[in-house]
This record gives sequence, C-alpha cells and structure tokens, in this order.
Amino acid sequence: MRSSRSGVAHLVADDEEEGLLMIRKLLSYMPQNNLEDPHVTECNDPIDRLDDALNEVIPDNPNEAYDIKDVIFSLVDNSEFFEIHRQYAMNIVVGFAKFNGIPVGVVANQPRHMAGVLDIDSSRKAARFVRFCDCFNIPIVTLVDVPGFLPGSAQEHGGIILHGAKLMFAYGEATVPKITITLRKSYGGAHDVMSSKQLRGDINYAWPTAEIAVMGPEGAIKILYRKELSQAEDPDALRIQLVEEYREKFANPYVAASWGYLDDVIEPSETRPRLINALEMLQNKRDENPPKKHGNIPL
Repeated sequence: MRSSRSGVAHLVADDEEEGLLMIRKLLSYMPQNNLEDPHVTECNDPIDRLDDALNEVIPDNPNEAYDIKDVIFSLVDNSEFFEIHRQYAMNIVVGFAKFNGIPVGVVANQPRHMAGVLDIDSSRKAARFVRFCDCFNIPIVTLVDVPGFLPGSAQEHGGIILHGAKLMFAYGEATVPKITITLRKSYGGAHDVMSSKQLRGDINYAWPTAEIAVMGPEGAIKILYRKELSQAEDPDALRIQLVEEYREKFANPYVAASWGYLDDVIEPSETRPRLINALEMLQNKRDENPPKKHGNIPL
C-alpha cells in the first residue's frame, strides 16, 4: 500500500539483502555530499551508438500506446535503469541512469498507463524526484509524451492546479543541467511544466513525430470549427482536411523550433549521442537563483 497507493515508500525489497543492494545502487548515482558533483565512471557502451529501432517506436496511430521504458533502455548506458517509485503513479516514470558514465535523473511520461497524462500523484512524484536530483547536482533528462493534465471533478477537488504547480516550481528552481526531448505529444499546460524551454530548459530537442500545441488537432478543430462542421455536407471529410491543416501549421516541432522553443529537431536513432554531447557541454554549468531564504514551493 505504501509503495502503490500513498507513495510513501519509494523502493520495495523482498528481503534485507535486496534492500542493501538497492541502497548501494542508489548511492552509486549520488555524490558524497551536496557540494560535490556525481562521480563519472568509465563507460564501455559506445557514445555514438545509434538505434534504428527508435525510428519505429512511435506508433502511426496517435492514440496507440507504447512503453517509454523501451526508449529509456535503448538510450542509457548498457540498458541499465534504476527506477524509483515503480508502483506509484505509473503514468510517469522516474529513475537513475548513466550516459557515457555521467549519472542523470530521468523523468518520462508513460503512454502505456493512462496515456501518460499528468494527474495529482504523478505531478507530486515527478516534482519530488526533480528536487532530489537538484539537491545532489544530478543532471535531469526529460522525455516528453504528454496529452495534458487529467480532467475531472476528482482532480479539480483534489487541487490539480496546486500539485501541477509543484512540478513547474521544481523544474524552474532546478539549477542542474536540464535536457528535454519531446517524442510525440506535448499539449497545453502539461507542455509548460515538463521542463520546457520557457521553464529554463537548457537544451530542448524534439523528434519529427512531436506535436507541440495548446491541444491536439482533433480537439482543437472540433472547437474552432464547430459551426462549419455542423453545416458541412460531409463533416468527416472537412474534419480530416482541417485536422491536417492544423497539424501542418501548428502541431509539429518545426513551428516551435522557428520560435526558439526547440534547439533542434533530431532523428530518434541519434538521440543517445545528442544527449551525451549536450550533457558534456553542460557539465560546467553554474547557475544561481535570486538570493532568498528559500523558495516558496506551492505546498
């Protein structure tokens, strides 16, 4: 219950030996204290390794799910990923990995569970992890495929805006290197809080399949052209035409890149070397927040 419902427990072990091994693994990604950088280890996984399978991982159907962990395992050193909070808020995945021996924290939406939508629990989970990484100078890699925040009275009554703001605060406050890759969907307020360029992301890439917009093409067309669709002789044909026009004009990564919200649109197979190059470029990043006693995170 503590690991899957309340989220109090971050890791679960079958016995004491496994628990000690988990602690040892966790400490291998951390520095000795908050004034040091994490220890970089030797890596035998090629820096320039390409994975053509990533070019096919995103389904043609935008409503079809895939497992974000397949992407993570493909990108990190030797397919080693130490997941934290595995049973809790599974619509977002957090954990530790290495890129060319550099320890990083990974935050990724999980399309396989609730379509990767952000809700109260996943916002809190990700915010806690981002702040932990920032405490110990661990760079953050964010993989984005998020259709938005979860709607509904239960979420609204629970304060989804307040909890979503925690994630925004955590990313905005973090001074460690922050690299973001948008894989498919990045809509509305959820785009803002997932380490966007507007939220002080250092390097922001996107795959060609990325759609960055206020909302998805289908939903936007039904709202913007409701009158025209209701009066059309063939509403389905008109809707398909308008959706394609919307996708071409707005919901693609090249429009965002032209406005400076993306640094580059990259081929999926080249993601690992591009990530490593970005991490090495940012290894001497030094950023300070305005002087204050402490930040006022929305609790």
